[in-house]
Amino acid sequence: MNRLDAITSALEVKGVDGMLISDLKNVRYLSGFSGSSGCLLITRDKKFFFTDPRYEEQSKRETTGFEIFIEREERPKLIVEKAKSAGIRILGFESTVSYAFYRSLLRKGLAVKAVSSLVEDMRVIKERHELTMIRKAAERAEASFLRVRPYIRKGASEWSIAAMLEEKLKKSGCSTLPFDIIVASGRNSSMPHGKPTDRKIEAGDLVIVDWGGEAGGYFSDMTRTFLAKGRDMDKKKEIYDIVLRANMQAIGSVHEGVHVRSVDKAARDMIKSEGYGDYFGHGTGHGVGLDVHELPRISRLGRGTVKSGMVITIEPGIYLPGIGGVRIEDMVVAGEKGCRVLTALPKGLEIIN
Repeated sequence: MNRLDAITSALEVKGVDGMLISDLKNVRYLSGFSGSSGCLLITRDKKFFFTDPRYEEQSKRETTGFEIFIEREERPKLIVEKAKSAGIRILGFESTVSYAFYRSLLRKGLAVKAVSSLVEDMRVIKERHELTMIRKAAERAEASFLRVRPYIRKGASEWSIAAMLEEKLKKSGCSTLPFDIIVASGRNSSMPHGKPTDRKIEAGDLVIVDWGGEAGGYFSDMTRTFLAKGRDMDKKKEIYDIVLRANMQAIGSVHEGVHVRSVDKAARDMIKSEGYGDYFGHGTGHGVGLDVHELPRISRLGRGTVKSGMVITIEPGIYLPGIGGVRIEDMVVAGEKGCRVLTALPKGLEIIN
């Protein structure tokens, strides 16, 4: 069953006559359209694509099987007109739409119903070409990082490293970045999502670098942590070793059928057993694809089981305020009996000068 057939088959189950897809990542997943303005209206018999005049030519190049409408008036009015002409009595819409957009549909006199995670649930299992793009995104990220690695040293600022890495990623072919690059050193590294500052790496600093690449609209995500040579390194080496073991323990737990909470528990129990459970506050991982953070959630509150073809991150960490933090993140693709690691950079502790 292809993607559009899967949507039409789900309409009756969801209690709607048609489905409005407005999340741009979901629009791309179902239609191939990569622009910044567009939505889909899908019924059992009709498939409409709406966009504004800027994307008239692009939409014709990128989409097939859709009747294309170029908006000359407000989008909700056009959507409702086409929905009514297609015999839609109840229109499903993605629950992530803005309240203003929801209200605009209601004002047009059409019955609407929120539908959660319809396309997102489809996206969790990656097809072969998607895996190819994700691998390419990871390869671009790693090749770019290796060009920057010699400049990660004492005296270099967080900003300068992040800017250099962004430049290398763009030059490697990444049309966009999945998120703002994180470079956090010293005390800054105890904040899991610390932003780069003008702080310069000093002796004894832990240095977290979290970045990703892109290929064909798909993303990668990985993190490595370094330690600058200096005094008082024993505690930092200790937590690095614990995080590395937690990373490997969780990777070893991934296979089809295992509950996502069990994968999280594999990493969390390792860290807790060493006395640092209170310093690992975030989930162990998440899905990666057209979004860098998508289903499934690998956490204590995650739902469902791992399925073959899922691409997830494994990223345990320990963050000690006033001392620093360690995070080691890899991406894996789940299989029936285990998983394959997509990130290839070494993750043994590297001491920088």
